[in-house]
Amino acid sequence: MFAKRQSALAAAAGAAPRVKDAPSLKPVVDALKKPPVAAGLAGLFLLGAGALFLTVLGDPNAGAPSAHVALEREQPAAAAPAPTGFEAFSMGAMGLYQNLAGGGDPAANGEAVITLPDGGSVSGGATAAYTAPVHAASPLVKAPIAGLSQPGPNGPLPMIAPDGRVPAQAYARPFRPNGKPRVALIVGGLGLNAVTTRAAIERLPPEVTLSFVPYAENLQAWIDQARAQGHEVMLEMPMEPTGYPDNDPGPYTLLADGGADDVAAKMDWLLSRATGYFGVTNYLGDRFAASDTGMNAFLTVLRQKGVAFLDDGAFQRRPRAWARASADRVIDRTQSPAAIIAALNGLEAQAKMRGSALGTGFSYPVTVEAAARWTAGLEQRGLQLAPASAMSMRPGR
Repeated sequence: MFAKRQSALAAAAGAAPRVKDAPSLKPVVDALKKPPVAAGLAGLFLLGAGALFLTVLGDPNAGAPSAHVALEREQPAAAAPAPTGFEAFSMGAMGLYQNLAGGGDPAANGEAVITLPDGGSVSGGATAAYTAPVHAASPLVKAPIAGLSQPGPNGPLPMIAPDGRVPAQAYARPFRPNGKPRVALIVGGLGLNAVTTRAAIERLPPEVTLSFVPYAENLQAWIDQARAQGHEVMLEMPMEPTGYPDNDPGPYTLLADGGADDVAAKMDWLLSRATGYFGVTNYLGDRFAASDTGMNAFLTVLRQKGVAFLDDGAFQRRPRAWARASADRVIDRTQSPAAIIAALNGLEAQAKMRGSALGTGFSYPVTVEAAARWTAGLEQRGLQLAPASAMSMRPGR
């Protein structure tokens, strides 16, 4: 078999190789010569070359061995923004009519405690409490002072003592001017919300005058706390506003057409709610202010009892109380930190121009916070913080 294979190879050794019939490329060449096809192929070539360039040169690790592993990274929780003064004061279940209940360590009860930038803190929960660095207490004489009150149908009423002493002076915070322009501030609406009331008493300097709502529960306790810290206090007289009774300040509102007897009877209840206030201020009352009968009766009662009247700026033409003053501006008509600070700066400028200025505001948490920060630098800015009573004057003086 081996010999047969050799013979076959030898026989074929000198023969020319057989060539198979090759397929014709002419149809392909003809197709490529057509312009549309040539343009398409050129475009594909350019795209391919660009992809290869980006793949090789755009990746510094191109050609190097690589491995891909799917990982799930836990996203960190976003940091909560620092609370504003308003948010800090109003956290938790702070109903409008809170009492003085509460105490202990909030953290021990599982409540959140927020620390303010200046070291104060506020806790949430049903027994929400506010703590802040307090000013050194400079206590005023505890009320009532002997000889300055008498029994009334609803409780003790202020009176002028037989020796001539009057509540407007005896219950006022003592003040000694130092020659600098004076600026005073009244913060009102206190007694209804325990958190903001305590914050105003402890956070504001003693020279700031505090004004309390006569409908507040534990009113005497609040006034005692305020005076123990050094604040002189006032009572708010609810007066008929435009839009009454839809806009109703309460059941003992002094009415423009109520007559002198009605005004006197309601004032007996309002003024007997507590002792220790040197004066009163208005709560609303633009319509009552336009009533000659009502205002004359109101101011007569105050004059007879030796009580001052300091209003929010709407009663400037009514001078007949024992002592009078009108605020130069309301600082928180717009309830934002920037607007309140701007109003306080305006009050400061007015004091420097005229020698004194009196502002008033409501106990919104943002107002308390802004006022606390503003008063802290008054002395360095060349002003003296004065109690509001120092701005009042006897009629004719």
